[in-house]
Amino acid sequence: MLQAIDKQAVAVAFGRAASGYNQHAELQRLCGERLMTLARRGSAMQVLDAGCGTGWFSQCWQQNGHRVTALDLSAEMLRQAESSAVASHYRQGDIEALPFADASFDRCWSNLAVQWCSDLRQGLSELYRVTRPGGQVLFSTLEAGSLHEVTAAWQALGSAAPINPQLTADDVAQAAAGMNIQLHRLTLTLAYPDALSAMRSLKGTGVGHLHQGRAGAFLNRQRLEQLEQVWRRDERGCLLSWKLILGVIERE
Repeated sequence: MLQAIDKQAVAVAFGRAASGYNQHAELQRLCGERLMTLARRGSAMQVLDAGCGTGWFSQCWQQNGHRVTALDLSAEMLRQAESSAVASHYRQGDIEALPFADASFDRCWSNLAVQWCSDLRQGLSELYRVTRPGGQVLFSTLEAGSLHEVTAAWQALGSAAPINPQLTADDVAQAAAGMNIQLHRLTLTLAYPDALSAMRSLKGTGVGHLHQGRAGAFLNRQRLEQLEQVWRRDERGCLLSWKLILGVIERE
């Protein structure tokens, strides 16, 4: 599945989010922790963190004794990562055109980043290319049906939800056709005190960047009050449900 994605605009959106990213990144941490349980153990490995963000999981790999190369589309995200010394090397670049030689890494890790690929097949092929035989590609992405609370709330107000379309599990499997891949699916539901906090969490991690612009998605006080009335909630607050796909490719 091909998507029209303005990579420069994505980089700018994540650059704006960089300074406050970690305080909004609960989803990324929870998803990455699940993905980490699927990684085969090794010692003193060369690891690529593709779409590293501020480097939370770069640091996890490094603390476990591995040499990490942190890569991100956003220069500002890389600066945040480098300021925390989370990796051995830092490179600005695109997952769909990785600036590395074939078979450079023992593990290629990409937590909630490949959804920004214009062509997922190309992104996964690049991660596969730079992984050594016997290594692993570990990635996660959003699945279609994520954020149904956002969709329902905005539809109740007669507007399109300010979220991007996501891939199905079949789309991901087709993108990895010919590779030795296992897919795992899960749903994580997070709660926020109010609709504003929920929407801020999307913006704060860059997820609120829309490929097709912001038509109909403007937030003002009246719109927020309306969202507050229709947003799905439980005793914890306003809910955001994320459907996730975790992928493990064994490099042969």
